[in-house]
Amino acid sequence: MSHLRVRPHAPDANGQVLEVTPQSAGWTHVGFAVVKLSPGQSYTGLETTRESCLVLVAGTADIRAGDEMFAAVGGRSSPFEDLAPGAVFVSAATDYAVTAVTEVELAVCTAPGAPGYAPRQIPAAEMGREVRGQGSNTRYVRNILPQDRPAHSLLVVEVVTPAGHWSSYPPHKHDTAEEGAETALEETYYHRLDPPQGFAFQRVYTDDRSLDEAVLVEDGDVVMVPRGYHPVGAPHGYNLYYLNVMAGPERRWIFRNDPAHEWIVTG
Repeated sequence: MSHLRVRPHAPDANGQVLEVTPQSAGWTHVGFAVVKLSPGQSYTGLETTRESCLVLVAGTADIRAGDEMFAAVGGRSSPFEDLAPGAVFVSAATDYAVTAVTEVELAVCTAPGAPGYAPRQIPAAEMGREVRGQGSNTRYVRNILPQDRPAHSLLVVEVVTPAGHWSSYPPHKHDTAEEGAETALEETYYHRLDPPQGFAFQRVYTDDRSLDEAVLVEDGDVVMVPRGYHPVGAPHGYNLYYLNVMAGPERRWIFRNDPAHEWIVTG
């Protein structure tokens, strides 16, 4: 099995089914976890030096962040429903509690934080929705926490790729800090499939091929992208959702396409 692939497991006592930490990933910035909660069940957290974005991939929950209370956050039944997710930004050194109202699939996205940011609910109207690509490269993007919204280092976005389409394509990378041309960002991909028995593929590779892996993706998997290009393909019959978390020294998403495939967008 690829060392970039992280598989879910049965829920632990806190409901957690998957976790990636900077230590387990061997990098510096991005942390990610998935929690499954039943109605009435709560999940709590406190990151003293890290900020968090709590994303309700599915379900409804009441969320407390410090002294702020956000009721009935979320509401969609599935990440494939054409609705924005519920999301709450939690600043560093702020404790939080997520209490499920319905069955909940919670993504806990973290990265280094800093003072000066207040906890807040991210309204659906702020999550810009866009269509990228054309033909079999079409995919649907929702920017949950983009670079023009307050945060210290977190970037969070979700994408739905229709069956038979490609995504994160042409292959692009963001692993080098080059002013105005590319930023260095670690990234996780949390994958869901519809129907769930499906599969997809993600390739992660560098120019020199010192890293070159084709990763089989099943429902609930995470793929870690420490560096390199990272395109995704969804087979016929299976729609693909993924939630991206990115962070690095600079909070800007500037990517570079693989020169061999640049012609796909330049003509």
